[in-house]
Formats: sequence, structure tokens, C-alpha cells
Amino acid sequence: MSNWKEKLQVNDLSNDAKLEMQCRKCNHIRYLSKTELLKRDAGQRYLNYIEDHSQCTVFGCKGKMRLSLTYGHKVSAFIGGIA
Repeated sequence: MSNWKEKLQVNDLSNDAKLEMQCRKCNHIRYLSKTELLKRDAGQRYLNYIEDHSQCTVFGCKGKMRLSLTYGHKVSAFIGGIA
């Protein structure tokens, strides 16, 4: 069964996209941007590869990381009603 991480490459992300990486062991969170990944020549990599080959940067932890996309969209309340 495939998921969204197997279908998206780094090049498919928008230029202002941020990836949230959370350690499964110590819950440390770090953020990666598309430009950082492009500097590492990871443009053609799928996001599941990025997740599988990343580890925590906290001293002594080196746990596996969980990847998720962050959204910076403004959320507004529904204005209106039933007539």
C-alpha cells in the first residue's frame, strides 16, 4: 500500500514548503525547508526516502524521525448561515 510520501518528490513541493521532522524516541522537532534539501542534492528524492534516512540530531539519541508537512494557511471561521 502506498502513501503520500511515496508519491511526492522534493521538487514537487512549493518553494515555501516546510517539512516537520519529529523524533520517535525523544520527540525533538526540527524543520527542513525545500531550499535546504535542494542544497543537499535531494531534489529527485521521494519524501519516504528522506524520512527513512534521517535520524535525530540530539546528542546521543539518533532515533528515527517522523516526517510531516506543515501548512501556513490562514484559517478563518465560516461566515454565513442557512437562509
